[in-house]
Amino acid sequence: MEFRGVMGGFYRISEWIMRLSVINLLWIFCAIPFFFLGILLLNSTTEQMVYQTLFLMAVVSPFTLFPSTAAMFSVARKWVTGDEDVPLFKTFFRGYKSNFVQAMIGGFIYLLFGAILYANFQFYGNQSGLFGILRFLVMSISVLLIISLFHFFSILTHLHMKMLQIVKNAVLITIGSPIRSLSMIVLVGVVLFVSTRIFTFLIPFFTGSLIAVISFWHFNLIFGKLQEKQQALSGRKRRTKAMRRRTRMKHRSLATFLRRMRLKITPTKRTSNKFPPFHELHPRPSLLSLSGRL
Repeated sequence: MEFRGVMGGFYRISEWIMRLSVINLLWIFCAIPFFFLGILLLNSTTEQMVYQTLFLMAVVSPFTLFPSTAAMFSVARKWVTGDEDVPLFKTFFRGYKSNFVQAMIGGFIYLLFGAILYANFQFYGNQSGLFGILRFLVMSISVLLIISLFHFFSILTHLHMKMLQIVKNAVLITIGSPIRSLSMIVLVGVVLFVSTRIFTFLIPFFTGSLIAVISFWHFNLIFGKLQEKQQALSGRKRRTKAMRRRTRMKHRSLATFLRRMRLKITPTKRTSNKFPPFHELHPRPSLLSLSGRL
């Protein structure tokens, strides 16, 4: 039964609320060790407990948070690309199973990058002069790495690539499309601010799923433009090859025409090109013939 008008609008809104909340709850359930440690982090009273909890969260995140986030992005991919009526549980756990290994390896890679950047920031933060300015460069690279993390999950669920290619393309897309990347991270920041400062009840129901939809929507726009540029470039290459092929055919036909004309202009061979000597045509009279005439 299809509702129309105001009732149809309310039905669509309630349907999307159900979809977002279900996927968000599945995301939290599959990464429950990470979120449990996050709750302990909020209740930490000493600095030592904070560092210990952060270390434990970093250890368990490649095994829990990254595969669960990849599964959530696989469902968001279906929604953004137009397949809205997909089975939520089946699509989520299928994405969780198929992307688990790559998501886990990607988690270790990003954790390694994060640890290196944190160590550099701590080192340059305590320096003065020129070395102290380098901490702003480290902060810029950190922001770039955070933005590329969202593109990483989008590429992981949308394309079949090797792990290093996924990480490299995520960084290249972040650098190559700065406006879309900045708008994406701004909207993600707005969702996080509203969820943590104003409406905290959104965290278990909508925060993760909204971030996944926003991130993949921006990635889909960037990927569509890249495909258009690639198609235009391939079409230009095909036109260039066709022009070269036509030019070669013209040159060949011209060469064949000139070869045929050369054969027609070349004179035919004669048996002898030498004329007989003049004395053979008109022999000189002898003395006997002259005396007889006299």
